[in-house]
Amino acid sequence: MKQRLWFLVCLGLILPSAVVGADEMIRKGDTLDLQRCIAIAMEKHPSIQAAAGTVMAGESKVGQARAALYPQLSGAAGYSRTDPYSSSGITAGQAYDTYSSSVSLSQNLYDFGKTSTQVKVQELSRDSSRSDLDNVIVQVAFAVKQAYYGLLQARRNRDVAREVVGQFQQHLQRAKAFFEVGTKPKFDVTKADVDLSNAKLNLLKAENTVRLGQVTLNNTMGLPEAPDYEVVDQLPFERVAIDLEEVTRKAYERRPDLKAIDVKKRSLEQSIEVARKGYYPSLTGTASYGWGASSFPLDQGWSFGAQLVVPLFSGYSTKYQVEEARANLDILTANEALLRQTIYQDVKQAWLNLQEAADRISAAELTVRQANENLDLANGRYASGVGSPIEVTDALVSVSNAKLAHISALSDYRLAQASLAKATGEK
Repeated sequence: MKQRLWFLVCLGLILPSAVVGADEMIRKGDTLDLQRCIAIAMEKHPSIQAAAGTVMAGESKVGQARAALYPQLSGAAGYSRTDPYSSSGITAGQAYDTYSSSVSLSQNLYDFGKTSTQVKVQELSRDSSRSDLDNVIVQVAFAVKQAYYGLLQARRNRDVAREVVGQFQQHLQRAKAFFEVGTKPKFDVTKADVDLSNAKLNLLKAENTVRLGQVTLNNTMGLPEAPDYEVVDQLPFERVAIDLEEVTRKAYERRPDLKAIDVKKRSLEQSIEVARKGYYPSLTGTASYGWGASSFPLDQGWSFGAQLVVPLFSGYSTKYQVEEARANLDILTANEALLRQTIYQDVKQAWLNLQEAADRISAAELTVRQANENLDLANGRYASGVGSPIEVTDALVSVSNAKLAHISALSDYRLAQASLAKATGEK
């Protein structure tokens, strides 16, 4: 099971510690942190398995291209029986057997670098598939982070919904007590009961959102039928100063999709050379040794020689192959420029979102404190008989909204960090 993961480790695409985390997988009741979730995805996600398979196929193609540099040795054996037939009164000869066997050797002596250039093309193609695999790993890791932080946000929102239900239950009990002693009207009890029912509905929605969040995380890890588990809350906020110019420079250096285009460009440059070499001749040496006769013992024989193939006219096929390779290189160059623009936009957008979320966290923390103070005042006024149930309801809703906004800001900050890591090609 760990063979594919160790293959990724050997390529330098993931850390060896991921192998340990992935090997354990998930048992019912386990508590997972983000790193373990990512490690499991590295081992189990189908897109990574497919990309790793493409790299291994690329290694095989390099070997196939190199095979043309080595001698080609083959053996053959044959048997036939001939029984001539009579025609126009002419008597046919006697039937006879024919036995043959041979060993042949051929070696490419010189082809003006066609084969060696083709090997370089396949090596660059393999390197490009490695960059594609690296990009898939970055994408999967980002998807896991999104799902993980989304689940944490859903769990915190559910906790807030539970708190709101408990507070409305307490308010309903107070309203009933005041109504029983005649200090509050029936309206207060009815409104508190309605507010409690709405809070319970919101709690049901929040609990379902948690379940959906866990399903999403399971899928991003490649384990759709994973047993129930807990996750470590990694939303606590710690602001980190990030230099935009520095992370942009790193993005241009590390983005795997940009590396893949660069390798593909070099591969196309080599493909142009391969196409040009179609104008040149090739020289091949051959040798064979064989046995053959109509009866045993067989006669022996041998031969050796060389063959020079000179292309004289191929219907302009070589010319068009060169033009096609050049056109593909121009297309890839344009795509590279477009990707660089996209990279800058991704980095700048993630950086701005990170700053905005950090500022929003500070503002949300203040809002939560103010909303809690307002709720304490509203409960105190209602308990003293001078407040209204509407005032208490509004205060409870304000506290709930403030906490949800704070949780959203925390989640957005973590997602912005993950987006920035993805935009810079961080593994």
